[in-house]
Amino acid sequence: MFHSVPRRVSTEVGVRSLRRAVREDGARGSGSWLGEAAGLLLSTLHRVGVLETSTRSKQRSKGLLSIFADHCGFVTGQRLRRACRIAELYSNLYSEKTRWTLAGNLWRRFQSKHSSPGKLIAALAGVFMWDKEKIQDEEMHRCGLELQALETVKSLNGLAGPASGHAEPGWEVVMEKKDFRVWKRPIPDSHLYEYRVLGSYTDVTPRQFFNVQLDTEYRKKWDGLVIKLEVVDRDVNTGSEVLHWATHFPYPMYSRDYVYVRRYEVNLENNLMILVSRAVQHPRVPESQDFVRVHSYQSKMVIRPHKSFDENGFDYLLTYSDDPQTAFPRYCVSWMVSSGMPDFLEKLHTAALKAKNLEVGIQDYAGVIKSNDNVGRQQNPERHSAEKKHTGGPGQMFA
Repeated sequence: MFHSVPRRVSTEVGVRSLRRAVREDGARGSGSWLGEAAGLLLSTLHRVGVLETSTRSKQRSKGLLSIFADHCGFVTGQRLRRACRIAELYSNLYSEKTRWTLAGNLWRRFQSKHSSPGKLIAALAGVFMWDKEKIQDEEMHRCGLELQALETVKSLNGLAGPASGHAEPGWEVVMEKKDFRVWKRPIPDSHLYEYRVLGSYTDVTPRQFFNVQLDTEYRKKWDGLVIKLEVVDRDVNTGSEVLHWATHFPYPMYSRDYVYVRRYEVNLENNLMILVSRAVQHPRVPESQDFVRVHSYQSKMVIRPHKSFDENGFDYLLTYSDDPQTAFPRYCVSWMVSSGMPDFLEKLHTAALKAKNLEVGIQDYAGVIKSNDNVGRQQNPERHSAEKKHTGGPGQMFA
């Protein structure tokens, strides 16, 4: 029996013979054209042999990858079926509220041990990390101290209206009117300013002014710039909320949208109403091509009644900053904010007057007075009709 010889072997034998012939031809001094033609033929045959070898290697690799993929798919399917059975078991044993509490406790425990990986997994899984993003008690307390500091300057100057000076250095007066004064100061390492307004009203109650800012449904009626305003998430422990707000900007700028967390409280011990908001990222509200997302934003409002929460007259302090993502120079942005803020406050004041005159019905967020010990938080305020006395609900500060 004669064994067949593979084609690659015969090719290699032919190549070796041709190489030897070329060397002998070169030694005899034959014409160069023969050497060039032989070299071209040699390289062609060599590429054919390499191509055959490469094809066989790829076929072997493809077979291994197919086996590995089948194995991974089998293991993943088994684990998914096991997870579904465990979930079905727990759903039969526990109520929905208990299951969510258990999942939250497990998540917080994992998050405390693995903070950096926890953030990445939270982003991929679409989980909002309330423990990291919520507005802390200390931040709410500082807002009250800022108003007290300005009131001290006001009393030292012996003025009946807003303070002519400022308790902190770096602030310069932008606008001064009878009922309010506006300051600004540059934000370090930025081309933007932070703004502060100290003002007072005597014809509406603190409760009405506070509630009008919080009611999202009413905000859509009195603020013509609002395109979209809705609550997307809530924290049952602190009453904080995450909102998505889209608003028109002056032509020719595109509309902007904000995703921010807000927290509010009515502090009976210090006779204050406080509302704090700042920008966050939330997995339920990804950026879209319809709006320009504002990532840097903060607003703080503190209200102190002259007498009580339900009697006319109060002072307020509004501190505000944001980066509207514009290409305009710094002085142009400063002018737009300085001129737009009084207009917004006047709209807010008019909306509060309508609520006072029972022309509209709004939610009462101040219906339950909250003290510093976090007792008495009203988590689900009901919408009151226009005939009821106290009114108010969710919304957002000036931007």
